[in-house]
Amino acid sequence: MTTATVSAGARLHVGFQNLSLARRRLYGGIGVGLEAPRVTVTAEPADGVEGDDPLGREYAARAVDALDVPGVAVTLEERLPRHVGLGSGTQLALSVLAATARAHGIEPRVRDLAPAMGRGGRSGVGVATFEDGGFVVDAGHPTNRFTTEPPAEGDWTVPPVVARHDLPENWRFLVAVPDADPGRSGDDEDASMRAVVERSDPAVADEIAGVVTRKLLPAAAEDRLEAFGEAIAEIGRKNGAWYADAQGGVFRPPAGTLVEALEDCPVLSGIGQSSWGPVVYGVTDRSHAAEAESAARDALAENGLEGRVLVTEPATAGARVRADGDRQ
Repeated sequence: MTTATVSAGARLHVGFQNLSLARRRLYGGIGVGLEAPRVTVTAEPADGVEGDDPLGREYAARAVDALDVPGVAVTLEERLPRHVGLGSGTQLALSVLAATARAHGIEPRVRDLAPAMGRGGRSGVGVATFEDGGFVVDAGHPTNRFTTEPPAEGDWTVPPVVARHDLPENWRFLVAVPDADPGRSGDDEDASMRAVVERSDPAVADEIAGVVTRKLLPAAAEDRLEAFGEAIAEIGRKNGAWYADAQGGVFRPPAGTLVEALEDCPVLSGIGQSSWGPVVYGVTDRSHAAEAESAARDALAENGLEGRVLVTEPATAGARVRADGDRQ
């Protein structure tokens, strides 16, 4: 019996390039893979679907169908916090898929099978960082296929990566997770996104395009931390203008409070909210990591918030996949 283990890092979602139906491509995710926190899944062949986590079992059932195998037993060794903006759903789904495939001696084909797992229907960032880590920009989906509703589940392909860079090894990402209501997901997220897309101003997409091509991509290619931070902060705020009605402001409370507090920290740049939040992130370097972490803990305390803070490296590789018999 083969046991397979898959471990995948979280991802930050900076925002989308376009949410207007007036432009030819919709969505187009921008994000970064992280080394931590992580989700780790082990899988063994079984006659049916077994698991210690309800969502893990749900994804295991999808994986069994997609791979056409008899069954799998999955165990979650590490969990990502759910619905906080770290991509927990995609990383868990793809980890279960890859672990199930390797347990049965099958190549996972993660990108091809992600739609069968219900992932990649909007942003392709989570799939791309699972595959290769890094800073990622994806191409989005053809607008004429999506209108205000996505295609039927599974009836899409994951958007291709149009730009990817390994960020410097001395860069660090601050991740603050305030204790707050979870971000939107499932049907609630679909309804919110539909409402946003129906009224999005295409001029914002044109502004973001300029930031991506003239600021963000050059900064990533040239390893310029301050310029990279300024660009992702600007993109995050422009995305927030699209979401303001849906989430109660440019940033969802209490993320906005933390963003405002951390913008005064001299060792941080690129302060923003990941996805629907409440995760708030910022960029610093290794020499200032402790100062950035202390500033985030102080910001939580001074605003009467509980939560978790970590500083992590950007991921330079995708998920770690290992099966019995693999060379160490």
